[in-house]
Amino acid sequence: MPIELIPAIDLRNGMVVRLKRGDYNQQTTYECDPIDTAKRFEDAGCKWLHVVDLDGAKEGRPVNMTIIERIIKATKLKVEVGGGIRTEESMEYLLAIGAERLILGTRALDDGDWFETMANDARFRRRLVLGLDAKDGFVATHGWTHTTNAAAAKAVDIARRMDAWPLAAIIYTDIARDGTLEGPNLRATANLTKVVKHIPIIHSGGVKSLDDIIALKDLAIDGIIVGKSIYEGTLDVAEAVRELHRPATPQALA
Repeated sequence: MPIELIPAIDLRNGMVVRLKRGDYNQQTTYECDPIDTAKRFEDAGCKWLHVVDLDGAKEGRPVNMTIIERIIKATKLKVEVGGGIRTEESMEYLLAIGAERLILGTRALDDGDWFETMANDARFRRRLVLGLDAKDGFVATHGWTHTTNAAAAKAVDIARRMDAWPLAAIIYTDIARDGTLEGPNLRATANLTKVVKHIPIIHSGGVKSLDDIIALKDLAIDGIIVGKSIYEGTLDVAEAVRELHRPATPQALA
């Protein structure tokens, strides 16, 4: 199966924005409609869309529900949603409006027993994604504003512990690279793929150009999330999709 290119729409106050290294004070706002943007991604050949409710991540509850529902209904994209999802009620609601999978970070890491129960619940089995957002290898939570005691273990250790759980995926984000266009942390993502054998890995953070896509294509991952590179024009979505669906050359396989 080819690696999926997963474009991101980050929402804050109803606007499409990007943060630099997860810092809410380093925000770039883009003058584009989130629904029209999602449609353009679909037209470019994408199958998945990554939507983050940044207001929700900070407040601890989903905030941009109306816009998220409009995005889901406007396209045939499979939409994964994150940001402030910390209760069964919000999880059930998002699935009911058509979200394909749900990304949990803060609650999942602060309350591992609860997350394990939810992962094995028939309502959410294979629908939950673990969001591992790391600073210097350690997981950050609460909208990337805390590195909590509960998450003090390294990201690879947390992922290894959850590898047998029926999760839909693990999204690994190197916060130091996110929103910087400085290139992906290939080593960190590669290290994660060595310890996780049963859950799909999705890379996020730092992608700037097609060269970065080609470099990530060599890793044992299932998806690549891209954001700022699209909005800043350094990566063409359709070209990246074509590259990921192009068979590997004999030299690359050697």
